[in-house]
Parts: sequence; C-alpha cells; structure tokens
Amino acid sequence: MFETARSIRRRDPAAKSLLEVILLYPGYHAVIYHRIAHFLYKLHFFFLARAVSQFNRFMTGIEIHPGAKIGKRLFIDHGMGIVIGETSEIGDDCTLYHMVTLGGVNLDPVKRHPTLKNRIMVGAGASILGNVTIGNDVKIGANAVVVRDVPDGETVIGHRFDQHTQHSKAA
Repeated sequence: MFETARSIRRRDPAAKSLLEVILLYPGYHAVIYHRIAHFLYKLHFFFLARAVSQFNRFMTGIEIHPGAKIGKRLFIDHGMGIVIGETSEIGDDCTLYHMVTLGGVNLDPVKRHPTLKNRIMVGAGASILGNVTIGNDVKIGANAVVVRDVPDGETVIGHRFDQHTQHSKAA
C-alpha cells in the first residue's frame, strides 16, 4: 500500500508529504478498506465484505462494491460521492475525481459495469455506465456520460459518447 501512497504523493501537487497522504487522504483509505473487503468477497464472506464496504462508505464517502476489481496505484482525489459497481474493473495508475459513477444499466447477474484499462483519468461528475471498455490513456472530462467503448488515447467530453459526441485524440 505504500506504493499507492507514493504514487498519490507524486501525482497530487497539493500533497506535502507521504505521511499526509497516509493519514489524511480518504481516497487512500478507501482503497485500503476495499482491498480488505475484496479479499473477504473472494473468500465468499459476502456479508462481512459488504459490512467492511459500508464502513468504508461511512468513513470516506466513497462507495466501492467489494466485488469490484481494482489495479495498482488508484488515486481517488476528492473522492466524496464516488460509486464503483460490483463488476467494475479498474486498471493500474488510474485517477478518479469526486462524484464519478462506474455504474450498471441493467440488473442481470452478468458483467454490467465498466472496465477501465490503465492510466485513465475520469473527471468530476462523470458517469461511465454499462459493460463498456475504456482504453488505455483515456481522459474523460467532467460531467461526461459515457455509454460506449472508448479506444486507447481518446479524450471524451460531452453528455454521451456515441457517434454524435465530440471526441479527439489525447494530447
């Protein structure tokens, strides 16, 4: 977990020290609690996993289902209001800002939440909905609503990412 704390310290210009990140960053705490909940979930201790998850939500304002798969060095910045659904998958070195939703669009017991590959930045208030894949090195703008796959290296802005939405290669 120190790898995650060091990564946050490098990526957040407001972080003054590693100790500050470890003691005072709720996004860091949320990832730690999630790792515990996910471990219990994989052992089929579903109730206990959900209890840890709900404690995490109470303490941090960040709701991560214990079934979600999270890679290395996730940075949740200003995390209040983040929701990460059960079948979400998040790769390495991703950044999520406050009020991000990785949500489902149906109730079927299948993969129904997004997959974020590596080095993704999701802006404040953005929603990524359904079983969609967000490619490597993608940037998703604040308040975007993404309901389609996004290829590697794209920047997505607007209210829906489909054939009518603005998108461009990331700089």
